[in-house]
Amino acid sequence: MTETAAALAPESRTIQLTPQDRNPRLGRNALFSIALSLAVIAVVFHEMDGLDMRHLSAMIPANPAFWAVFAASYLITPASEWLIFRRLWGIPAAGLIALLRKKVYNELLLGYLGEAYFYTWARRRVSLDAAPFGAVKDVAILSAMTGNGVTIALLAVMVPFVGTARLGLGQGAFDTRMITLSLGVMVLLSAVAMLFRRRVFTLPRAELSMIAQVHLGRIALTTLFNALLWHLALPEVQLSLWLFLATLRLLVSRLPLIPNKDLLFAGVAVLALGHEQDIGALMTLMAGLILAAHLLLGGLLAIRDLTVPEQPA
Repeated sequence: MTETAAALAPESRTIQLTPQDRNPRLGRNALFSIALSLAVIAVVFHEMDGLDMRHLSAMIPANPAFWAVFAASYLITPASEWLIFRRLWGIPAAGLIALLRKKVYNELLLGYLGEAYFYTWARRRVSLDAAPFGAVKDVAILSAMTGNGVTIALLAVMVPFVGTARLGLGQGAFDTRMITLSLGVMVLLSAVAMLFRRRVFTLPRAELSMIAQVHLGRIALTTLFNALLWHLALPEVQLSLWLFLATLRLLVSRLPLIPNKDLLFAGVAVLALGHEQDIGALMTLMAGLILAAHLLLGGLLAIRDLTVPEQPA
């Protein structure tokens, strides 16, 4: 037996075994990720041309607390979503990177493109008994419904207390009509979603309640962080007034039929504070910093995806 094996050894060849459950080539999901990365890089180069970095850097506060609050404000949305999907699916810490990509894709490329990416990521990375599309859909719908509910509550509380004239929201019949129509649209959409909730939502009531609570906490923290950022940039204005204006901005940003929302809010802030030049510079600073953060994060994630392509699961 040994002589036979020795005689056959020189002519034998090593047999290479290839796992049948792995694709040696890049799959469609990896190609989709690469395409998104290239699109992000193109947007980064395009937007950098219109971003005045010299003027922006001259406006940046030197206070380290400003940057700490800015980072917390930027990360609060993906962090809250990670908490939701951690409790729903038990996603790992790497899911936070996927949610950051989701935020960048939504902000730089196309709205809800991030949800499509995260859906494909979840299907490949999370062990589930059912497809995760229903949960992703429920989280997105509840985010909009929670924001609408908060806006309706704020409008009911703030308008009678302060008055539409002082808020700058009642300048002319057109603005008042648009506010009324916006409120009606929000109430109608929320009512329809609640009326057909058994067909709209997939998750059980307990999980839907958890998601709504996390969204409420995110909205409250976002409003607080905005007020803190503005106060750190213009410390001569009281924090309580900034908190009022941050709440008002949340209200204005959620009204669906109001055009030029940023311009409207800037006008309201000028009416409330009386510092037209400072308010305009502050709004320009915050818009520029948020865009710069999107571009920086998007560029870093795109470079990482291109240098280390995502392997098929």
